[in-house]
Amino acid sequence: MKYIILFFLVAFSIDLSAQQKQFAKDDNGKFIYYKVVDSQFLNKDTLLQRAKSFVKVAYKKSMKAESITDTSILAKGTMIIDKTILVVGHPSGEVSYNFVFEVRKGKYRFWFTDLLFIPYQRDRYGNFVATTKIGVPLERTPGKLEAGAWKDIVNSTYTKIEKFEEDFKKYLATDRVEKAKKRTETISTKKW
Repeated sequence: MKYIILFFLVAFSIDLSAQQKQFAKDDNGKFIYYKVVDSQFLNKDTLLQRAKSFVKVAYKKSMKAESITDTSILAKGTMIIDKTILVVGHPSGEVSYNFVFEVRKGKYRFWFTDLLFIPYQRDRYGNFVATTKIGVPLERTPGKLEAGAWKDIVNSTYTKIEKFEEDFKKYLATDRVEKAKKRTETISTKKW
């Protein structure tokens, strides 16, 4: 009897650990990461200004604003997907995405869509560069041989987007004040 209970306990724990977080699909069958956040303490204009600052300052290297209106921001960006074997890691590719942010009174929402993977390879100088400019949609179903690697790419993308969400929510919730640059004092050798 003890062994049967132990068997079911182990089988149940393996089943729970095998569950992965996955992207939802939109109306067109594409992967989407969609969040709605209640923000009663901040007004609409403050949220929009902080979101603009986030796109233009915090993520200026990986994201570029395409259009900004009085209630929304549309940006395009890329994120590098790393492949790690034991301790050593290298980029396996990049995922390009569209980021949309919309704000209303008391709440805001954002989502990632059009996720395209562009694989990397080493060039003759040892640098990792894109093999093509055409991306492969993340929602495609891979063949049996590359299913494991594709699953790792999708999981890594989901993890990076979750990290982005955490940074974005924290940035919008905190008050960021631009630090005034200190004037550098000139050193005078005439005064002691």
